[in-house]
Amino acid sequence: MTAGWLADVAERTAAAGLHRSPVARAAGDTECNLASNDYLGLSRHPEVLAQAHRALDDWGAGSTSSRLVVGTTAAHIHFEETFARFVGTQAALLFSSGYLANVGAVTALAGRGDLIVSDTGAHASLIDGCRLSRARVVVVERGDAGAVRRALAARTEERAIVVTDSVYSIDGSLAPLRELYSAAHDNGATLLVDEAHAIGVRGPGGAGLVAECGLSGADDLVVTAVCSKSLAAQGGVVAGTALLRDHLIDHARTFIFDTGLNPAAVGAATAALEVLIDEPDLPNRLRRAARRIAAALGAERPEAAVVSLIVGDPVAATTAAAICRERGVLVGCFRPPSVPVGTSRLRLTVRADIDDRTLDTVAGIVADALSHVRQPVNSR
Repeated sequence: MTAGWLADVAERTAAAGLHRSPVARAAGDTECNLASNDYLGLSRHPEVLAQAHRALDDWGAGSTSSRLVVGTTAAHIHFEETFARFVGTQAALLFSSGYLANVGAVTALAGRGDLIVSDTGAHASLIDGCRLSRARVVVVERGDAGAVRRALAARTEERAIVVTDSVYSIDGSLAPLRELYSAAHDNGATLLVDEAHAIGVRGPGGAGLVAECGLSGADDLVVTAVCSKSLAAQGGVVAGTALLRDHLIDHARTFIFDTGLNPAAVGAATAALEVLIDEPDLPNRLRRAARRIAAALGAERPEAAVVSLIVGDPVAATTAAAICRERGVLVGCFRPPSVPVGTSRLRLTVRADIDDRTLDTVAGIVADALSHVRQPVNSR
């Protein structure tokens, strides 16, 4: 029975153009990669690799246990302290992935009898955290601070949190954080902001959109982020007050019951953060590159590092992505459920280390691929 059901689901998924198959990259690939989230191009930076190697020598390949047993090293603590200073909070706590950081933070801060107000642009990890929390969840349109304010004002629950991405991952647009914070603060709620696509991209020296909006260290504001994008490694982090950190250590199940992040990833993330601190113009270079390729493709001026090109049909989108790959360019291809039905797209994530000549060449290849699927180049 199970095999028959799986076969039926697989057939329906393929017919809808939604089958996914991981394609392995070979070591030393020469393709131009605009599908990764290595925004600052630091995943192969010499110091990032060197610190990862040193961490391997010092601590071994794995952290070997939960961080509450022996899985916490001095490197974990050093990263947390450095990251907290960078984003302007009292403290931070490192998880083994961004997904687990979001799920852990949401479920530790809200539960049965509480209210969570989320928006339609929230990352899947935030959505899953909302579901697992058993709190009542109200979903509002993306960036609608007025709807957030109304939901909070009408609640019967004593406690409430608002969750949002700061930079929406699908199209790179920005959330109205000042308005969202005001709506939460005025109604006695906490605002949790996922800065995954903002660290290293927005804010002073890449410190994020929260910092750009002047909200660093604000009362009742929690920041989550990842080490797998601008910081070129792996892991997730939650930043806020020292009291928040203590609470997560005691109550975040994805921290308590998970093996700590491996030391090499901690070392690499720390080195990437130090590079970013030493080279604060990297985010500006990244956004200039994104604007250049967007202009060449007739897309709207991007606010972050993501350039989203709507194709519409999922089969057409995968065909265009395949044409790009055949010509040496890797681009993201987003289809439902990652995006709404009818908005399948190519998603380009630009890097700070790609030169203008390469960007122009890539733009030509992407434009030609889109012309082959006979859809207009559009943006969202």
